[in-house]
Amino acid sequence: MAKLWCLLSIITLLQVSKPVISRHEVTTPPLPILPLPSSSQLKWQERELIMFLHFGVNTFTDSEWGTGHENPAIFNPGELNANQWVNVAAEAGFSLMILTAKHHDGFCLWPSKYTDHSVASSPWKNGRGDVVQELVNAARAREGIDVGLYLSPWDRHDKRYGHDLQYNEYYLAQLQELLNKYGSVREIWFDGAKGSNVPNMSYYFSDWFSMVKELQTSINIFSDAGPDVRWVGNEKGFAGSTCWSTINRTSLSIGNGSIVDYLNTGDSKGTDWLPAECDVSIREGWFWHKSESPKRLSVLLDIYYKSVGRNCVLLFNVPPNTTGLISENDVQRLKDFRGAIDTIFSTNLAESCFVRASSQRGGEDGDFGPENVLDGDHLWTYWAPKDEESEDNWIEFKCIDKLRFNVIRIQEAIGLGQRIKQHEVHVDGRKVAKGTTVGHKRLHRLEKGVVKGQIVRIKILKSRAVPLISSIGLHYDPFWHPNET
Repeated sequence: MAKLWCLLSIITLLQVSKPVISRHEVTTPPLPILPLPSSSQLKWQERELIMFLHFGVNTFTDSEWGTGHENPAIFNPGELNANQWVNVAAEAGFSLMILTAKHHDGFCLWPSKYTDHSVASSPWKNGRGDVVQELVNAARAREGIDVGLYLSPWDRHDKRYGHDLQYNEYYLAQLQELLNKYGSVREIWFDGAKGSNVPNMSYYFSDWFSMVKELQTSINIFSDAGPDVRWVGNEKGFAGSTCWSTINRTSLSIGNGSIVDYLNTGDSKGTDWLPAECDVSIREGWFWHKSESPKRLSVLLDIYYKSVGRNCVLLFNVPPNTTGLISENDVQRLKDFRGAIDTIFSTNLAESCFVRASSQRGGEDGDFGPENVLDGDHLWTYWAPKDEESEDNWIEFKCIDKLRFNVIRIQEAIGLGQRIKQHEVHVDGRKVAKGTTVGHKRLHRLEKGVVKGQIVRIKILKSRAVPLISSIGLHYDPFWHPNET
């Protein structure tokens, strides 16, 4: 009797502990692969284009680096109109504008109570002007435009520079002014630029960064070493053909010229998510100079492909002139640039094709089919192959008619980590492009120009984990003529 009771007890326990499996069990997403971007980093990455505004006393002295001895009386932009700046930015597709609140010359574009070397000592608006506030007001009036600030660590005017404690206190005081007074600031820019034969100076970057995060929780901090956005390592606007958003911050330091190659490529084994920002000016100089003109459209498009098209955000400098306006020839070049981008990418030829893939996570009833790469979500819907088929993953577009295109766009679901290490593109069995990283966006502008074909296959040859592709596009760029001499 006791044996029978024990047997019944064991059977009961087994029945209770047996998992209940639903006939309609939904396949879960794959595990993320670390490191991952923060919410503010994802928002930053999706901007793709940011405008830089270099403006100050250098604008009036026809120089790039001021001496710090400029008389504030020279600053008098009689027609300054920040609404014009914002409208130009918005119409060109920029959603964030970063202003040089203070450059190396130490002149402040806001009336700082910690120095008289500012707009308060200028004739502009009888000393009652505030460029930072004008930009903030204009941005608030235009939906979709955010503000960022650059506060130069190197200060050639202030006598406290070279005295570590006194200058760091001064710098932090101005930082608090800017981040307390002007509302939400989405990016703040730090660099290590300074000339030769300047006083030795230790910047308390850790203190600065902590203060920034305390005052603005959703802000991104840019510097050579992050912590949120890194410099790409040059001022040409070009990222490496391999460009990881991951890197090891412990290997970085601000102002260290020996790490520019590492900054340019990132690190597939990096433990920190620190995507790159590519800074470049629409002109040769950063400040406005009467003798300069904007770069040709073909040059700007090349920069776009080598920055945004290589998993980066493009920080594009457009300097206001001495009147306080963005020059008309710069405005026109930005219109040309925006028009070209829209012409190239507004039509996705892949949408007219049938799409299939090597496999699909969860099978045909799962939510991870190849059709996801053609929807409007470039972040959280994606094609995911089966986990066990990591060595032979491909996605293919088959079209009834031959397509004619010269640009291939591939995007990863970076919210779950950056994964792809090597890929190829084949058209009708012929390899037309190859590359390493993809990240948020990879643009292949075909070196031999336009191709025609019916079957386009993208092969993922190496990946850190199962690849997750969120979007694919086949586009025609009418401005790209590589075969012309």
